[in-house]
Amino acid sequence: MRVFLTAVAVFLLDMGSKYLAQQLIAPDDRIPLIHGVFYLTLVRNPGAAFGILAHRTNFFIFITVVVVVLLIHYSRHYAGAHPLWPVAIGLQLGGAVGNLVDRLRYGRVVDFLEFPFWPVFNLADAALVTGVALFVLLLWLTPSTQARPGRQGDG
Repeated sequence: MRVFLTAVAVFLLDMGSKYLAQQLIAPDDRIPLIHGVFYLTLVRNPGAAFGILAHRTNFFIFITVVVVVLLIHYSRHYAGAHPLWPVAIGLQLGGAVGNLVDRLRYGRVVDFLEFPFWPVFNLADAALVTGVALFVLLLWLTPSTQARPGRQGDG
């Protein structure tokens, strides 16, 4: 249950922030929040991270659906191994679905958070990266006897 609560929270925050960004930021406008460090910049990304594989929307939709299915599977088999498993999986699930909805609605992903040294991103991207990092950390820290498939958890 915690996996899905986390996923829903991430999804709602992501969708709400993207809605606000589209209402408040003109395309290609750059609003400094911390001058020289952090900006709000509305970009509609037709690709993946860093804009790679631009305009391969159907490919990204397919991959995302596969990832969502795998995450739901992991939520059932790994979530009980450590208290942070549901968070790691929920962050990834919510982020994946948030960007999937953008691809289905617009054919692109709405990005708006910018650090000058990094490509523009959104809350779904941040949740995905954080969830994957936590997932890898937990795989490394959790004894294999607790994290093996087949263990029913708090999915």
